[in-house]
Amino acid sequence: MSRRYDSRTTIFSPEGRLYQVEYAMEAIGNAGSAIGILSKDGVVLVGEKKVTSKLLQTSAATEKMYKIDDHVACAVAGIMSDANILINTARVQAQRYTFSYQEPMPVEQLVQSLCDTKQGYTQFGGLRPFGVSFLFAGWDKNYGFQLYMSDPSGNYSGWKAAAIGANNQAAQSMLKQDYKDEITREEAVQLAIKVLSKTMDSTSLTSEKLELAEVFVVNGKVKYQVCGPEALGKLLLKSGVTQPAAETA
Repeated sequence: MSRRYDSRTTIFSPEGRLYQVEYAMEAIGNAGSAIGILSKDGVVLVGEKKVTSKLLQTSAATEKMYKIDDHVACAVAGIMSDANILINTARVQAQRYTFSYQEPMPVEQLVQSLCDTKQGYTQFGGLRPFGVSFLFAGWDKNYGFQLYMSDPSGNYSGWKAAAIGANNQAAQSMLKQDYKDEITREEAVQLAIKVLSKTMDSTSLTSEKLELAEVFVVNGKVKYQVCGPEALGKLLLKSGVTQPAAETA
C-alpha cells in the first residue's frame, strides 16, 4: 500500500505519514548506539563505535562525538557523511552568532536553527531527509546544562536521558528505570556504560568500541572533554564490565 506514496519526500500517505522520513529513521536504527545523560554538574555522552574490519586504519579523531562550539557538543547516529554536513552548518551558525552578539549562542537556539535546516529537506522535491539523529549536550547562562535529541524530521526535544541508534528502545526503558534527578556526572558515566553494555549487539564492551565525552563547568568556564582509551579502560573495570580483548593484547 505504501508504494504509491514513498517515491517522493513531499507526498503524504492517506494516514498522514511521510514514508521517506520514516525510512531515514530506520537507517538510524541500524547505526551504532549513542546515549546522553543529564546530571546536576554536567552532561555525559557515550557512543558505540562499529568496528567494521580489523584491516581498517583507526582514526585518532572521534567517530561519534563532535565539538560544535566551546559550550556545545553532540553525539551522532546514522549516515556520517550527512552528519558532517550538519555539524559544519551548526559550527558556522554558532560562530556567526558569537561574531554578531559577542556571546555564545544559546543551546536551544542553535539546536532549533539546525533542525530548521533538517525540516527543509523533508518539504521540497528533489531532496531527501538527512539520515542522522543527534544528541546535543551543552551549557548556557539561561538554562544551565541541557540535553536535546533531534531526528530526520526536524523535530527536537529536551531530555534528562536519551538514546539513539541501534536498540534505542531497550536502552530508553533501562534509562527510565535507573535515572535519578540528582545524579552526579560520575554516576551518569557509570549508568551510560551499564546501559550500553547491556543493549549493544557485540558480546563484550571494550575501550576500542566505546567513546565517552563530557560537558561540564570548571572555574566558571565550560569545558568539553573526550575520555582517552586508558581512562576508558579504568572506567569499564570500575563499572564491572569485563574487557578480555584489552587484557590479552
